[in-house]
Order: sequence, then C-alpha cells, then structure tokens
Amino acid sequence: MAVDEQSLEATQARPGRGRHYKWIALSNTTLGILMVTINQSILLISLPDLFRGIKLNPLVPSNTSYFLWVFMGFTLVTAVLVVSLGRVGDIYGRVKMYNLGFAVFTLFSIMLSVTWLTGPAGALWIIIMRVLQGVGGAFLFANSTAILTDAFPVAERGKAMGINGIAGVSGSFLGLLLGGVLAPIEWRLVFLVSVPFGLFGTVWAYLMLKDNGVRIHARIDWLGNTLFAAGLIAMLTGIVYSLLPYGGHPDGWTNPWVLAGVFGGIAILALFAWVETKVAAPMFRLGLFRIRAFAFGNIAALLGALGRGGIQFMLIIWLQGIWLPQHGYSFSQTPLWAGISMLPLSAGFLIVGPLAGLLSDRHGARLFATTGLAVSCAAFLLLELLPINFAYIWFALLIFLFAVGMGLFFAPNQAGVMNSLPPDQRGAGAGMLNTFQNSATVLSMGLFFTIVTLGLAARLPAALYKGLVSSGVPGPAAHAVASEPPIGSLFSAFLGLNPIKELLGPTGVLQKLPASQVAYLTSRSFFPRLIEEPFASGLHLAFTFAAIATIIAIIASAVRGKRYVHAEPVSAEAPVDVIIGEMVTYPVDAELADEPEALGEGR
Repeated sequence: MAVDEQSLEATQARPGRGRHYKWIALSNTTLGILMVTINQSILLISLPDLFRGIKLNPLVPSNTSYFLWVFMGFTLVTAVLVVSLGRVGDIYGRVKMYNLGFAVFTLFSIMLSVTWLTGPAGALWIIIMRVLQGVGGAFLFANSTAILTDAFPVAERGKAMGINGIAGVSGSFLGLLLGGVLAPIEWRLVFLVSVPFGLFGTVWAYLMLKDNGVRIHARIDWLGNTLFAAGLIAMLTGIVYSLLPYGGHPDGWTNPWVLAGVFGGIAILALFAWVETKVAAPMFRLGLFRIRAFAFGNIAALLGALGRGGIQFMLIIWLQGIWLPQHGYSFSQTPLWAGISMLPLSAGFLIVGPLAGLLSDRHGARLFATTGLAVSCAAFLLLELLPINFAYIWFALLIFLFAVGMGLFFAPNQAGVMNSLPPDQRGAGAGMLNTFQNSATVLSMGLFFTIVTLGLAARLPAALYKGLVSSGVPGPAAHAVASEPPIGSLFSAFLGLNPIKELLGPTGVLQKLPASQVAYLTSRSFFPRLIEEPFASGLHLAFTFAAIATIIAIIASAVRGKRYVHAEPVSAEAPVDVIIGEMVTYPVDAELADEPEALGEGR
C-alpha cells in the first residue's frame, strides 16, 4: 500500500542528519541534563543552610510539609508534565520546546536566587519557583531523548544514550559537592550556579539545534492532558503526604486525604486511558504498548526505578544517621561526606554505562538490560548481609556492583524503547518512559519510608526510652521523646542535624542536666547506637522489597523480544526498500521483533 502524496512530501522534506550535527545535539542535550541533575541533587546538601537562611525550622510539625515540597516538588512536576510536553514537542517541534525548557529553567533559577522572603512565605516562594523551574526541567527531559533519537542513526543510539546518561549521574554527584561548597558561603548560590549554564545552553540550542524529526500537525488533546495531570498529581501528592504521621500512626497511610489522593488518582488515570482510545488525536497513543519492545522496556524501567529510587535515599540516611557519626564525623558534616561515600555508585555507572550502550547498538538491548538488572538484584541481596556498622570497603564494593548493574541496564533499555517508537511519537514516548521512572521514584520513596518507619515505630521507642533514662533524662521527658514519630529522627539525620538535640531541645531538659551528661547525650555515637538495631530490621525489609521489584523487572526485560527497530520515514539519505502503510522501511542492521503490524503502524 503506497503512502499518500502529502505524507510522502512531508517526509522527504525532513532535514537530513549531518555528519557533525549529531555531536552538537549530544553535547547540548548532555549540558541540559547535567544542569537539571545538578540542580536536583544540590538541594540534598543545601537544605539545612536554605532553611536557616529563610529562618524556618523544617522539623516543626507545622513546617514539615514545606520541607517535603521543597525537596520533592521538582521531581513531582517533571513526572507529571513530561508526557504532555513530549507530545507538544511532537506536534510543534522538539527543538523549539527544548529551547523553551532551557529558557524557563534559567529564568526560575534566577528567581530562586533572589529570594528575599523569610518564614513560611519564603518557603512558599521557593516551592512555587521550584515547581515552575520543574516545568523547564520537564521540557528538557521530555524532548532531549527524542532529539538524540532523531539526530543519531540506529546503529549509534545506544552509545548516545550512554554518554547522555553519564551527564545525569555526574550531575547527581557534582550537585552534592557544589552544595557542600556553596551553601555554607551563601545558600542562594546553589540556585545561581545553574544560571550561566542555562544562559549559554539557551543561546547555543537556539543557534545550533535543528528540528529534523517527523512532525505531524494535530490538535492538542486538552481533555487527555488534563486527566493525566490531575490523576498523576493526586496520586503522587498522596504518596508524598503518606510520609507524614497521622492520627497517632508513624506514617500517613490511614489519612483519608492520602487514600483519596492515591486511589482517586488511579481512578482518574484509568479514565484517561479510556478517553485516549476515543479521541481523534490522543495525547498518547496507547496502541504503542502493543509494541513489545516499548511495553516491556517501560515496565522494566518502572520496576527498576521502584527498586532503586527509595534504596538510594535509604543508603544516604544509613550513612548520615548511623555510620558516619560512629566514624568520627559530626552531624553537620554528614551530608557532604555521605555524598563522597557514595562516589562508587557514580563510578560504576560512569565506567559501564557508555560501553553497555555501545554494545547494545550491535547486539540489542535484551542481553545487557536483563543482565544489568540481575546484577543489581544480587547487590540488593548482598547488602542485606552487610552489618549496620560495616567496613567501608564492602559497602563501596556493593554499591559499585549495584551501579554496574544500573549502567548495564540504563542506556540499552533507553535505546531499545526509543528505537521501537514511530518517529512522530518519540516525544510522547520518551515522556512516558520518564514519567514511569520519575513516578516510580516518588512511589519508591514513599514505600521505603513506610517500611523503615514501621520497623522503627515497633522497636525504636523502647530503645530510645531505655537509653535516655539510663543516661539521666527524667522518665516523663524520655517517654515524651520516645513517643515522637520516628520520621522526625530520619529527617533530622538527613538534614545533618543532631536528632537528640532536636528531640530534647524543646523539652528544656538539656539546660537542666550537667554539661558532661549533655555532651554524652548529644555525642556523635549516642543516637546512632540506639537507632542501629531498629533501623536494621526495616532496612532489610526494604532491600528485600527492592530485590523482588527488580526480579519482576528482570522478567519484563527478558521477554521484550529480539532487537526491534521501528520503520523510519522516507528521507533523502535513506534508500527506499518497502513501503508499508504510511511508513517506509530501509535497510538497517537489526532483527525485527515478531510484530509485523507494528512495523507499519507503530502499534
């Protein structure tokens, strides 16, 4: 069946891929991802200085929601918007939307750096600016992968994804270091540091990037976009608030608003899926999930993120709340040194990621992605054997092993998913992949916090009460402190604050005790010794959950099928081989999956 003349004319007019253009696209998108990931991780270290700067105690119960939204608002908004903004890129041009993302991100980085308000008003300003900055980040995330897929030939996309992935991992580590250096000098610098890169990237992208992808003009699916955003916002907001205690429980899963948000959000997303099958120009073509490589690649990405998202956060709390204080670091030093201690996590990915992407270009995604998930699963199980007060060399080796697994998985899986997409759906498809990963990260943090806090709630109060009383704290004060929700202790350790000072300070007990007792109670080792055993039980459950999620991801990755590359449209550089439906195939070095209908229609 021949293509219609209008479609053929549109595809033949598509700009070619220049020999050097692909490297321009890779370097610019790498800069964009590097800038966004630095901005995400820099707050992990900078939050204590930020809250001191705006004169707000984030551990006061009435202020905890500010802490959560400053910390997680950016991730939530990117998870919600990447599919919609990816589809907008498919319609109006991915490079245009990517350029807009650079500009928006830079503008709100400037607005964050000029924060002048204090107290709750200051926190609210930062949250709003972070959310709007996240809109820029969503434009970048949604379109960068599609731009790379458009720019690179099939045989080099894995390599490009691997190099681009290095930016994400490097940015996460550089953000920790920059936060540790800049925040003590002036907390506003942690936002201002993105501005020069943003200005340069905006101008460079405007001058050098070309929209060489297939663009199909269509109406925006306003109903689908609204339902998707509403459902995902409700569900992820419910998960965020599940971290807060409610009604005497250590977490918020008994809060009616949390349950309404989570289950109401799921219901709205189900309605979205039904609507997308009825509208003429859907926001996301659900038929794409009939492509086995796309469907199972996304499932593997979601479950992989579900396993690793919360675990990485738990490792940081393990280091900051227990291990580093017991090895001579003050609580105020632990955020920076936790980042340094996690360096093997970055090193493993940096070494393996690009190589895995390069090899997957030749041999397909299934072998490398599945093996990578298996290696990560083995790392989770071995971490369960590690004592809480471990020898660092074993911790370093295990998180390096975990990173090697993720490095084997990330680029091959990303390239496999993107290769399977019709060229006119790459923005929306990349957005769906990012949505699965970001949403799973938020869900993972909620689940892992729930697992660990339930373990702490069962054992920490008795241990804390006994330890405080034996150290001279009056019984009523010790009972009041031991009855506090354990999430406060985790948050204080994460913020680099001494949990005992935060718990006993408001009671006035420390002012009445001899200086020697106060020094003992607030020493680096007192609280870590009390929390060590209760934390271990919850952490082992978290590792088990991560391993189970990863095992399911292994199965999904293994059944993705052989190497599959969707048919490309006609271009001046590609010889026409066979015309099928509205798509044209040309010779590629690939085995196609057993889905001939997907070749023609992308379903």
